[in-house]
Amino acid sequence: MPTQAFSPQVQATLDAYLAAAALPSTRQVPVDGNKVNVPYPYPSPADWRDCWIYFLMIDRFNNPDAAPAFTWNKKYGFRQGGTFKGVQAQLGYLQQLGVNAIWLSPVLKNTRPEIDGFAYAYPGYNTQDFFQLEGRFASDGQEATAEIELTELVDEAHARGMNVVIDIVLNHAGRVFDYVWQGQVQSSFTDDTLLYGPPDNEPPVQWMNGFGNPRPDWQNAVHPAGAGADDAVWPVDLQQPVFFRRRGSKVSDTPAPPQNYVPGDFSVMRQLVVEYDATAPGQEQFRAQYGINPVLSILIRAYQYLMAKYDIDGFRIDTVKYVRADMIETFGNAMREFAQSAGKRNFFTFGEIYDSDGTIDEFVGRDGPDGEGFGIDSALDFPLFFQLPTVIKALGSNPPGVESIAAVFQNRKLAEAGKISSHGEAGQYFVSFLDNHDQNNRFNTPGTPPEQVTMGLALLFSLQGIPCVYYGTEQGLQGTVDGLDACESVREALWGVGANAFATQGVFYTELKKIVALRMAESTLRYGRLYFREVSGNGSDFGQSTGAGGLICFSRVLSSREVVVIANTSGSNTFDGSVLVDIDINRQGKTMKIAYSNQGSAGSQPTSIAAGTIYSAGSPSATLQIASVRVSLKPWEVQILTPV
Repeated sequence: MPTQAFSPQVQATLDAYLAAAALPSTRQVPVDGNKVNVPYPYPSPADWRDCWIYFLMIDRFNNPDAAPAFTWNKKYGFRQGGTFKGVQAQLGYLQQLGVNAIWLSPVLKNTRPEIDGFAYAYPGYNTQDFFQLEGRFASDGQEATAEIELTELVDEAHARGMNVVIDIVLNHAGRVFDYVWQGQVQSSFTDDTLLYGPPDNEPPVQWMNGFGNPRPDWQNAVHPAGAGADDAVWPVDLQQPVFFRRRGSKVSDTPAPPQNYVPGDFSVMRQLVVEYDATAPGQEQFRAQYGINPVLSILIRAYQYLMAKYDIDGFRIDTVKYVRADMIETFGNAMREFAQSAGKRNFFTFGEIYDSDGTIDEFVGRDGPDGEGFGIDSALDFPLFFQLPTVIKALGSNPPGVESIAAVFQNRKLAEAGKISSHGEAGQYFVSFLDNHDQNNRFNTPGTPPEQVTMGLALLFSLQGIPCVYYGTEQGLQGTVDGLDACESVREALWGVGANAFATQGVFYTELKKIVALRMAESTLRYGRLYFREVSGNGSDFGQSTGAGGLICFSRVLSSREVVVIANTSGSNTFDGSVLVDIDINRQGKTMKIAYSNQGSAGSQPTSIAAGTIYSAGSPSATLQIASVRVSLKPWEVQILTPV
C-alpha cells in the first residue's frame, strides 16, 4: 500500500507503465467465454466526439451478490452496496446499448462510517487516501480485492471497446480533521470574517482517527504519531495542516473572490490549498521534495499513479472552479503529457465548472490562463444544461423560448472569435447532459411524457458536444418516490428494480440505441458545423421559431453533407411546413429521409428538396434563391433528416 507520493513503490508503478508503452503488448481478457486480445496500454480515441459517455454511480448501479440495503427508489443517505463486480457484470448490457465510454464515480478510499455519519461517503468525493481504492466496492469489502476487481473491470471494458473515465477530486479531501473553534471541537462552522481574513489566523485542527474521534494529541500535528491507514489523511505527504485551507465551511451565498475559488470547506469536506506556494523563506524543505507547489505535485503524482495502475482513459474533475485556474492548467498538462508518454495520445480531462461560458473559458484548453499550456480538455456543458431541459419541458411560469438554445451556441461562437478553434470544433470542448447525480431531479420526472424524454436524448446526441447519459435513463428511472428536493432523489439503486433492471426491450433503451446508432453512422452529427435554421408554415415566409412550445431546428453540415434536426416542443400543435437548408449543398432534385423519429415517422417517403425564390426582407425589390425541405411533425416529435 503506497503511503508516500514519491515512494519507490509508486515510482516503480509509473516506470513499469511507461516501459509497457515502449514495448506495446496485448492482454488476453475473457469476454463472454472467449479470450480477447487487448492492447496494453489501451490507446485513446482519436477524437472523443466519436464516443458518448454513460455516467454511473458505483454504489447505486449494481451488485450481483446482494440486494440494495434499503428500498431502491427511496432517498437514502447511506451505502446501498454497488460494487466493481456489479459494473463488470453489466458491461455486455452497456455494450449492446452502444456505450463506448463509461464514467465511474470516484473509486478512492473515503472517510470511514463513523466520520461523516453515513454508512460511508458513498458518492466517493470524501477522499481519505489518494492512493488507495475504496474497499467497500470490492465483492468481499477488502482493499486488496478492490484492486484486482477494478483491474478486471477496466480490462473487460477495453476488451468490449469501451474507454473508462474516473471521477477525481483536486479541491478537497474528506473530514480528516475537526476544528477547535470558540473553545469547542467542531466538525464545521461558518464565519465570513475568517473565510476572507488575513493569513496565519486559522484555528487549530485535530486530526481524526478511524473511529470518528478528533485526537487532542494530534492537534496541529505534522505527520501525527502512530496514525494508521484509517486515520487522518494519506499519503503521509498531505499530513501537513498548512496544506489545508482551515477556514471553516463556505455557505451557499458566499461570493467567490477574483481567484475563482471559494476559500472554505464543502460542509465537512476539507479544502486543500492546491495553490500552496513554497517559494517563501522557510519553505526550502517543501521545495526540495515537491517543487514550488507541493500540494499540486502530490495530487499530480496520485492521479498519474491511478492512471498507470489501472490503465485509465480519462478523468472527470470535480469542483474545478474552486481551484485556481493556473493550477488546473498545470494539472491538465501533467496528465496529458504523462499519458502521451504512455502511448495514450488523447487522454481526456473534463471538469465540473458549474458556471457560464466565460468562467469555463478560463480553464479549458482553448483559453488557458497563462498562454503556455492547454488547460484541461473539456468541461461539462452547464450553459446548455441551464436551457435545454427547461425549453423542452416548458418549465416555470414564464418558460424560456426555443431561441435560447440558439443563443447558447451563438455566444459560444463569439467566445471563440480569434482563438485557435472554429465553431466546427466546439463540440470537443463540452460534455453535454440532461441530468446527473448533483441535480434535484431527473430529466424524466414523474408525469413527463416519454416523447419529451426521447426528444431530449435526440437533441443531446445531435447538437455539438460529447453526449453524456446518466445511468437509469435508458430504463426510464424517474427519481425517488419520496420527493424531488435533494440530490439523493436521483440516486436510485438501479439493480433493485428486479429482474427487469437491465432489460433491453423497453422504450427508452430501444430509442436511445437507435439514436446512438445514427450518431455513430453519421459523422456529420459528430463533427459538423452547426446552423440554426429558419422555418416557414407557408413555404415563403421564413424566420427563426421563437417562444415556448416552438421549434428547435438546426443543421449539422460536414463537407457536402447536411443533416437536419427539428423538434416540435409543443404538446398540442402539429407543424406542417418547410425548413431552409443550404442551397449550395442541396440543389433541387436531391432528397432527404427521416432517419430517426421518436414517434414512428422514420422510414416514410423521402422528401424532395424544393428550390424557390423569396423576397429579401431588407429590399422588397430584391430576391433570394433558397432551398427548403418539407416536414410534418406531431406534438413532441423530433426528426433527424439525412440525405438519401
